[in-house]
Amino acid sequence: MTLEIDTHTHTIVSGHAYSTLNEMAQSAAEKGLKILATTDHGPSMPGGAHPYHFHNLRILPETISGVRILKGIEANIVDYNGSLDMPDSDIAKLELVIASFHEPCIKPAGKSIITDTLLKVLENKNVHILGHPEDRRYAFDYENVIKMAKESNTLIEINNSSLLPTTFRENCREGIINLLEVCAKVDAKIVLGSDAHHSSSVGRFDYAVKLIEEIKFPKNLIINRSSKDFLDFIGLN
Repeated sequence: MTLEIDTHTHTIVSGHAYSTLNEMAQSAAEKGLKILATTDHGPSMPGGAHPYHFHNLRILPETISGVRILKGIEANIVDYNGSLDMPDSDIAKLELVIASFHEPCIKPAGKSIITDTLLKVLENKNVHILGHPEDRRYAFDYENVIKMAKESNTLIEINNSSLLPTTFRENCREGIINLLEVCAKVDAKIVLGSDAHHSSSVGRFDYAVKLIEEIKFPKNLIINRSSKDFLDFIGLN
């Protein structure tokens, strides 16, 4: 399977990643990607980027090493009202917004609370992707949330790093299988993200692709197979 876009990557700006944006873009070019989203952690993550970083992304060139750069953020969900750690007025200016749970920013809670939180996040029209939602620590009602994601044109991320043997997230393989089954049932689109924290992992989707092929997930629901389809979906074409 050929994928043209990596929608989830981190540079040294995230505080616990190890490559510059130029290094990430060069790696993307070498791997044949057409688009690379730079989505450093929002400011509530320990070591994360200051809001000024995201304000100033506008100075970046449209392409680096021949790869189109989408200027984005992995925003942290910081309360059970679905609030993010950047004001809507700021994230609305970015090209790609991922919203994710991270334990340093919000503690796990019961299934009904997490479900309600995600439904509130999905009301935010600035959010394009729910990041790594398969972590058992943040269990939720898959069917209700995924149906809402489809209605709100929000992509469900299948995070390759969650499937690596080194992952710290819990029960991810089973969680991703369950996510994919519901996405297939309701025709909700997904996006594969590397969650690269080093240039060597840019465009790495191997574990996710293997699982998708294993369960025979419909390939037409994978949005980053086509740059045009992806840009159309998020309104950038």
